Amino acid sequence: MNQANRASQIHMLDISSIIMGKVDTIHPTIIHDDEHAILIDTGYPGQISKFTEVLERHGLGIQDLTKVILTHQDIDHIGSLPAMLEQSEHPIEVLASAEEKPFIEGDVMILKITPEALAAAEAMIPANVPEQWKQAFLSTLKNPPKSPVNRVIHDGEVLPVCGGIEVIATPGHTPGHISLYHIPSKTLIAADALRVVDGRLCGPDPEQTLNMAQALESVKKLASYDAQTVICYHGGLFQDNVSQTIQELAYN
Repeated sequence: MNQANRASQIHMLDISSIIMGKVDTIHPTIIHDDEHAILIDTGYPGQISKFTEVLERHGLGIQDLTKVILTHQDIDHIGSLPAMLEQSEHPIEVLASAEEKPFIEGDVMILKITPEALAAAEAMIPANVPEQWKQAFLSTLKNPPKSPVNRVIHDGEVLPVCGGIEVIATPGHTPGHISLYHIPSKTLIAADALRVVDGRLCGPDPEQTLNMAQALESVKKLASYDAQTVICYHGGLFQDNVSQTIQELAYN
């Protein structure tokens, strides 16, 4: 899945690292044409070398990025952005929703990083993990990565780049979570509003969703789009009767 049309291409990225003692694969998205390269979400902290490697497969690099869209505040979405901004020789415009902006910029602590969550994370670290790594991990949670948000984007706004990218407010997972719809390829970039589990398209993860009722309403909103492909940050690609499957998730 890469050719959207002659003007723009869209690629799902596979970024894997060992997180909490096990392999965790996430799926950011890159959309690009002759003028822009737009990265949607930036993985965990410390993954910039993995992004560099994966982007090279598509003839791109960090230096080619013109915009980064953050779908929400979670650390596995903001993670490598500060390193990307530092490495790039030119400004990269960072876009996010108004609700998520203060969390991304570090004015307010990320909602899911509570004292209880920190204690639970520490308890889950495998016993064989070196103490130095453990302390670095906990320090990152207590001091999550942050970045300026250069531009606030809004529900229903169509970004006039790469053939058109529509912003969809899909709150629930976090208060200002957004999804995106790449119009030329009919690709829905669901972020954490949907998941793929064992090859099946599923709704939001109850364990990671702050407001489940709101998140389920957001699934109904996604069901109104004519999508041929959906990219989920956790689980990856789904292309089997996408619109019908989302309708079933939303209303059954």
